[in-house]
Amino acid sequence: MPQLKNRLLNVMVVEDDEDDYFIMNDYLQSITSGTFKAHWCYSYSTAIERMRQNDCDICFVDYRLGIKTGLDFISQSLAEGSEMPFILLTGKGNPEIDRQAVVIGATDYLVKGELTPEKLERCIRYALERSTTLKALKANEKKYRSIFEKSKDAIFIGDHKGRLIQINSAGLDLLQLEPLQIDQYRFFDFIIDHNVKKNILELINNEQEIKDYEVELKTAMGQVKYCLLTLSNEDSDNHTLYYQGILHDITERKRNEKASLNIEKLAAAGRLVRTLAHEVRNPLNNINLSLEQLMDIVKGDESHMYMEIINRNSGRINSLITELLQSLRFSDIKLTPVSLQDVIHENLNVAKDTIALKSISLDYKEPETPVMIMGDKEKLHLAFSNLINNAMEAIEKSPGKLFIAIEDKVKPSVSIQDNGIGMSREDLGRLFEPYYTTKRNGMGLGMPSTLNILQAHNAFIDVKSEPGEGTTFTITFEKA
Repeated sequence: MPQLKNRLLNVMVVEDDEDDYFIMNDYLQSITSGTFKAHWCYSYSTAIERMRQNDCDICFVDYRLGIKTGLDFISQSLAEGSEMPFILLTGKGNPEIDRQAVVIGATDYLVKGELTPEKLERCIRYALERSTTLKALKANEKKYRSIFEKSKDAIFIGDHKGRLIQINSAGLDLLQLEPLQIDQYRFFDFIIDHNVKKNILELINNEQEIKDYEVELKTAMGQVKYCLLTLSNEDSDNHTLYYQGILHDITERKRNEKASLNIEKLAAAGRLVRTLAHEVRNPLNNINLSLEQLMDIVKGDESHMYMEIINRNSGRINSLITELLQSLRFSDIKLTPVSLQDVIHENLNVAKDTIALKSISLDYKEPETPVMIMGDKEKLHLAFSNLINNAMEAIEKSPGKLFIAIEDKVKPSVSIQDNGIGMSREDLGRLFEPYYTTKRNGMGLGMPSTLNILQAHNAFIDVKSEPGEGTTFTITFEKA
């Protein structure tokens, strides 16, 4: 309980009747457990001025204040941020006025005709106690609100169905939402994998806390994000369940891990190929040298025909070895400012005949202003040529659809999406392996070469594919 002794309490009395003020002051002075100094405000305007000085501990305000009311005064004071406890004084008991007073934020209400020093003292003690508690709660709320708003991790609260109720600014950025959109989404709708969603719901419905569960999310703008999810369900004061969760964005980490893995695969394949090339070229050189000697010695058209076949195929083997070595060699690039629109336009101009012959519907989107990166235009042309050609070749059904989009958001990116045959998980995992191909006449060197070029540009390539549902390549570059 707040101590009234040994402290001077400044009491603001808003009362347009001087006699009623004197009665209130007499009651205050007769309270022996504390020392009170009354500050009389005889009008609404003087009361507002005094309230703004913020030098009183408690306020008693009469309901009738001319054309204004005590309820108006309390409402305005609270709206201006006053933390002083307000007690409404009424001439006679009126339950409706009392109810309104509590609703707008009055600490208590008293009937002037029933006032006694004892009642006044109890009211003051209660009001100050409640005010102290509310100030502590507000301080804690402000502290936790600051943590909520300034956290770099996404923090969200959802109702018992998962519909978003609150989400901090980091969460809005992560899920690419506008503040007014949040009640249109259920958190679980962002989770891509149906089995993961089902598993999370089973765990949470069994009252098990989920901690650092890796999830793949699709944002409101369609971007894929990788996150660690911590989620629990809580019981509110009215016994309604709600969810509260934290999302830690690990997209960059996952991308770096995937890029490092691809680099390691290419490096390992490169070492193997260089060793094999050396081992194959040595005997191949001996074959070619011996063949040259034989062609000078052996006479006859038939013998020369066979030797020419050997010579052509030896040359073919040598060319294949050279192509393989070049596809695995880290690209030497010359960086200059390059417009992604220019690169894609050139490739689409080359591909327009195939698009027309296969009756493919092309949907191309780009920003109005050039999206610039530092790159090697010739090498980028080759990389995107491989990707666009692969997309067109994958389209077997009609109507064929090809969607290409250039975006310049956090980082510049190009997306190439087809509605072709798609890829299995095995094919997706081996996509960038040299000589691995699912094409009838393919050599399996285009994608390793493409990856090599893009990694030389410090770009990240993300691939999403499902059998029968098409494939989406998203290439993300650093800003120029």
